[in-house]
Amino acid sequence: MSKENTQNLFQEIISHCKEYGFVFPSSEIYDGLSAVYDYGPYGVELKKNIQEYWWKAMTQLHENIVGLDAAIFMHPKTWKASGHIDAFMDPLIDNKDSKRRYRADVLIEDALAKIEDKIEKEAEKAQKKFGDAFDKEKFLATNPNVIRSKEKLVAFETRFKKALEDNNLEELKQIIVDLEIACEVSGSKNWTEVRQFNLMFSTEVGSLAEDSSTIYLRPETAQGIFVNFLQVQKTSRKKIPFGIAQVGKAFRNEIVARQFIFRTREFEQMEMQFFVRPGTQKEWYDTWKEARMKWHRSLGFAQESLKFFDHIKLAHYADAAVDIQFNFPFGFKEIEGIHSRTDFDLKNHQEFSGKKLQYFDPETNESYIPYVVETSVGLNRTILAVLCNAYKNEKLEDGSERVVLSIPPFLAPVQIAVFPLMKKDGLGEKAYEVFNSLKWDFKCFYEEKDNIGKRYRRQDALGTPYCITIDHQTLEDNTVTIRERDTMQQERISIEKLKEVVSEKVDWRKGLR
Repeated sequence: MSKENTQNLFQEIISHCKEYGFVFPSSEIYDGLSAVYDYGPYGVELKKNIQEYWWKAMTQLHENIVGLDAAIFMHPKTWKASGHIDAFMDPLIDNKDSKRRYRADVLIEDALAKIEDKIEKEAEKAQKKFGDAFDKEKFLATNPNVIRSKEKLVAFETRFKKALEDNNLEELKQIIVDLEIACEVSGSKNWTEVRQFNLMFSTEVGSLAEDSSTIYLRPETAQGIFVNFLQVQKTSRKKIPFGIAQVGKAFRNEIVARQFIFRTREFEQMEMQFFVRPGTQKEWYDTWKEARMKWHRSLGFAQESLKFFDHIKLAHYADAAVDIQFNFPFGFKEIEGIHSRTDFDLKNHQEFSGKKLQYFDPETNESYIPYVVETSVGLNRTILAVLCNAYKNEKLEDGSERVVLSIPPFLAPVQIAVFPLMKKDGLGEKAYEVFNSLKWDFKCFYEEKDNIGKRYRRQDALGTPYCITIDHQTLEDNTVTIRERDTMQQERISIEKLKEVVSEKVDWRKGLR
């Protein structure tokens, strides 16, 4: 798909989200607030379902993972100990002609991704030319164009990694110049110098200005887990290895806050910190990498839509880090990070607080500060990935078209829509009877306006997996028509079997088995 087509597709998805009540621009009656969004009636249900699915996968299916809900406000020393006050910065650069602001590292990453795409396209062209006789591995190793592109890629990746490690802002600017990166708005290569930008929002707490103290809106939820580590361990009576899971809001004053809900200033994280014995972190890091990829695949994502991406530069707390990336219409981007955080956080909190955060291991009869393996999912990004994956504009056999969201049934905002074929002849009353019997177990929707075809189309656009129609035959034999969203096939079943049939179809456990 061309860049223009993917941009058009993304705009369609954004428009669909607004039209059908998934996501609205915040404070829109006042012309909105940049990179802040509200979740509408169906967006909030999808969000809740994804969060609950993650929570069950983490805490219900793992007897050694427990939950926590830490406060957003924390003592300011927390962020000094964690390194955020000194090190939580992004490199910022402006285009002098368009006045557009960019993250310098993201500009470079996108340019390097284009070189990778160029190599892949060379291989695709050769595949079409040579057919079954094509040896991709040999082609990538011997083709002169591919070799030149690979050499260029390795050279720039090496420079980029060193510049990030050395915090060399001049070199980052030079890489942008050498890669001939142009502003997407002005098309010019007229760049400012690169400078650092701290991402944390600060505010004040206290009743009087002169007595107030500066505190921060948390930029991540992890630190709430770390400062509560020993209390959770002791009260839950867990032995290492064990994990603490949390879902909560975080706040970052992003330089480049765009691409709809992908990068926003207020967002939610689903994080789990897994505490392990020092020396075992590599084993657990690999274990959680595979477990988390399996969970994302259970959301209905195709094999080729997800990939691992090893970090070029490690964060100040990590000895290993990888992203799980999803192929959005604007390219492969991170939806989850898995990090081996060593003992950095607990050790620093112990030092700054003066309180011991050591664990006594009854198996080894020794005390130590545990190492941590972190899994951190962006809830908002996962919602966007599910919507992008589900959105389809289909042309049907009769020549008509429909927009459908093929959301996995266990995540769908509405699971069952109940329709009377018409309001009269007692069908409306019977339909309400069916609706009221199902609403205790499923998220249901009732509608009697418009013809049945239009009602089906509306539910397709909302992602509702099953529609139930009550007609005159229902009054005779107590059967209804159940229609499946993706195939549009219909069958008649008795009302008594409805709960059993739908329960089996929308069971969340199917995704993880």
